[in-house]
Amino acid sequence: MGRSPCCEKGHTNKGAWTKEEDQRLVAYIKANGEGCWRSLPKAAGLLRCGKSCRLRWMNYLRPDLKRGNITEEEDELIIKLHQLLGNKWSLIAGRLPGRTDNEIKNYWNTHIKRKLLARGLDPQTHGPVNSIVAGVASSAHHQDNPAVRSSCSPQSSSTGHSSDYGSTSVTHPSDIDLNLSISPPRPSQPSSPPPKLEAEARGGATSSAKTTARTN
Repeated sequence: MGRSPCCEKGHTNKGAWTKEEDQRLVAYIKANGEGCWRSLPKAAGLLRCGKSCRLRWMNYLRPDLKRGNITEEEDELIIKLHQLLGNKWSLIAGRLPGRTDNEIKNYWNTHIKRKLLARGLDPQTHGPVNSIVAGVASSAHHQDNPAVRSSCSPQSSSTGHSSDYGSTSVTHPSDIDLNLSISPPRPSQPSSPPPKLEAEARGGATSSAKTTARTN
């Protein structure tokens, strides 16, 4: 289950705050403190969303808000804090008494960005813009230049491939002999019988011859 809305959208006023609404909000907070913003609008008699009351008080009605333009000292402090903290506007505003995070964020986007670019600094990294552009241009040059790309990347040749682990020779297809022929199988030659069997065969032939001669 999600969190229930802090107010009924159909029964809340939208748009610019009136002077009467500001007075009611200021009077209630002075008498009761900020308290819970979800229940504050109903208690103060305002047909406003709790978030709208909080933003109106924090950004416009607080008595400790600093009025007027941001000074040069605050300007330089915002730049230093942004270099350390990044886009954490609430933390930056906490180090500038009387200034709100919304005010500092808007001031950064409309004034300080242009100021840093005029100094040749990148608003996000606070580093020189020229070095960043040069790095991007150098990378693009290496990708677009065939000579640089071929010298940086390993290329295969007709004789072999080179790598970090040595060289392996590869035979070119034109070097393979395709004139192949199939010859008929050679007839198997009878193997000579073992000496013992050969002697027995000879003895058997001699006895047969003697028997034949006696019969005749």
